Parts: sequence; structure tokens; C-alpha cells
Amino acid sequence: MCIDCGCAVPPAPEPDVVASPRGASHIDVLQDLLAANDRQAAHNREHFDAHGVFVVNLMSGPGAGKTALLEATILALRDRLRIAVIEGDLETDNDAARIRAHGVPAIQITTVTGCHLDAALVHRALHALPLEGLDLLFIENVGNLVCPAGFDLGQHRNVTLLSTTDGDDKPAKYPVIFRASDLVVLSKVDLLDVIDDFDPLRAVAAVRALGRDTPVVPTAARRTPTIGAWLAWLDQELGAHRAARSAGARPGPSAPRERRAAAGTGHAAQG
Repeated sequence: MCIDCGCAVPPAPEPDVVASPRGASHIDVLQDLLAANDRQAAHNREHFDAHGVFVVNLMSGPGAGKTALLEATILALRDRLRIAVIEGDLETDNDAARIRAHGVPAIQITTVTGCHLDAALVHRALHALPLEGLDLLFIENVGNLVCPAGFDLGQHRNVTLLSTTDGDDKPAKYPVIFRASDLVVLSKVDLLDVIDDFDPLRAVAAVRALGRDTPVVPTAARRTPTIGAWLAWLDQELGAHRAARSAGARPGPSAPRERRAAAGTGHAAQG
């Protein structure tokens, strides 16, 4: 994992152990980094709100089906909503090319070694992505269940995919990202017939054990798409966002605010 997001910050010392100057300096740098990121994220959100764009940050482990879900979502919504996507990966523009093939603007961010997107990377992508006329912007984060939870990008909602191929214990193993989510999407549920170690009820129970009543919806994006509950959630959140904007309220970020804990000690604990 990368040093800039706190993955390499050493664990907090025991009470009778003096922290090394190097450890203290790493924590100071981390706090400065997070403060700068939050300022940039707030600036990004101002851009989004000024143009009336609702922004969803999609997070998951690698291969959970984020791009496939986006493709199915675009096919379902493109006749009534104007959609764009920012894609994050270490290398290649494969996912952006898949999105563009559906006639939707997509900007690829390649992080090279970075294990997450940050607000500055997203801001640079906005220079190549006209916001005027957009309704919905998806940010597909780098596949990683640890680091993305610690960085605000300027989004309005966080969504985390939990694939049936991941195992139903992931919310217990990686609690920070699931606590920071406004919605948990169970992806690839069409594989349940051939997977014997994933129980949707256990997955929901693991989410509930984190002390949050986050909605959990099942999806399948390939073969026969099953995304009705996901689309209904998007419509509800987009409607609420537009209503708040019409009333003169600033819609603001997603409700969960555990990013300081996630980036401070949560990364080291989970990594």
C-alpha cells in the first residue's frame, strides 16, 4: 500500500514506548495531506453543486464488478439522464474504453502506484470533463477495500460493492469502508447458485454489526441484469439532491464521516 494515505504509518506506540521522530513526522505529514485533500474535495463539490451534478463514489475490492454495474446502469438510464464517469486504475484505460463504447464521456485516471483516488486527481480530471449539462457523475475508485475510504473526493454519496466472490465476511474484515458507505451493493448475485461460501443474510448481518442501518441491495450486471433496487436508490438520492438544491440548501457530502479514523489508524489496522 502507499505511504501517502497512511498505510505505511507505524501503529500507535504502547504507553511506555516513546514514538520515534520518524513515526511522528509521518503522522504530521498525513494530517497535512488529509487537510489539503479535504480543502480540494470541498472545492470539487462546489463545482459539482454549481452545475447541479450528483456525484457517486464507487468503491470495492478488485474485480467486484464496478464497471459492469456502470455499463448496465448506463444502458438503463441513458435515455433520461446525462451520465459521465471518472475511472481510477493503476494502469490502462480499459475500463474507460468500456464506458465510452456506450456513448458516455469517461476520463481515465492512472495512479501508477497509488492505491486510491484523491481529490486533486479528480479535480484534474474535471478539466477534461465538461460538467455543464450532466445529471450524474460516477467516480469508479481504484479496486481496494482499505485506502479509498479515507479520502473525500467531493462526492455526494459513497457506494461500496461487495461481490459474492469476495466472501460474506468482508464487512467484518474491512469495517471502515463499509461504515463510510451510504449503500452496500451485493454484486454478482447471479453466481449464488454456484458459490457455497456466500450467504446474503450473513453479509447483511455483518454490515448491521458495524452499527449502521446502511441499505444493502442485490445486483447482477451481466447475462440477465438485476439492478432494479440499485436504480431505485439512485433515483431517490438524485431526487433528494435536486430538492435540496432547489430549496437553496447545500447538498453536502455523504453522511458518514469516519474518514479521519480511516486514514489515521484504520489503514494500519486493516492493512
